Amino acid sequence: MKNHRSIRKFTNQTIEQELVESLIHAGQCAATSSFIQACTVIQVNDPKVRGILCEYAAGQPYVKDAPLFLLFCADMKRHQLACDMHNSPMLSGFTEQFLTASLDCALFAQNVLIGAESAGLGGCYIGAIRNKIAEVDKLLGLPELVYPVFGMCLGHPAQEPEIKPRLPLNVVLKQERYDDTRDKTNILEYDKRVSNYYKIRTGGARDNTWSEQISDMLIKEARPHLLNYLRAKGFLLK
Repeated sequence: MKNHRSIRKFTNQTIEQELVESLIHAGQCAATSSFIQACTVIQVNDPKVRGILCEYAAGQPYVKDAPLFLLFCADMKRHQLACDMHNSPMLSGFTEQFLTASLDCALFAQNVLIGAESAGLGGCYIGAIRNKIAEVDKLLGLPELVYPVFGMCLGHPAQEPEIKPRLPLNVVLKQERYDDTRDKTNILEYDKRVSNYYKIRTGGARDNTWSEQISDMLIKEARPHLLNYLRAKGFLLK
């Protein structure tokens, strides 16, 4: 797990469907809030559809080129069915339901990726499918109470990038209470490591720090179209 790095270049070797299904089963074994099991995975094989998804995901070529592309969806549709099966009117739209379904999806997907890496594969998450989330929704025929959280590309690695350094442990692990008095000092030291990582990775073409990267990102709007989309799908109504 500590050897994880995002893989975006893959060999042409295919992934057997038996292994795909084993990875999905591993995903199902993740913890699930109150046993809701609110994740559905769509395996997209059609090259034409993959090409369209690539366009929607900011043109990232591995979306269409990776041997395997999976779309992870937070899914409360089957729960509506379960309520209907017992003549129980479902109370939906609660923020808690959105959180638990989304977290279920993340836990499920992380199991899939760890399982894939243990089988010699590599991969990366594709959050950019949320750039055109309504279009992705329509393309794949998602019903009410189902929304696409992210995609995942998987395949046999054709690259071996450096492991990206994470924040210092004393920034993310607090004892007894939230004390951030030394966070700035620790992050400044961490920034040097990140800058050096980017210099090595890009051959000197990039040397920005973690704090610079975050500050540049968070002065921009973060997909403001999502709220109206999610509400139209039956989430975040109360």
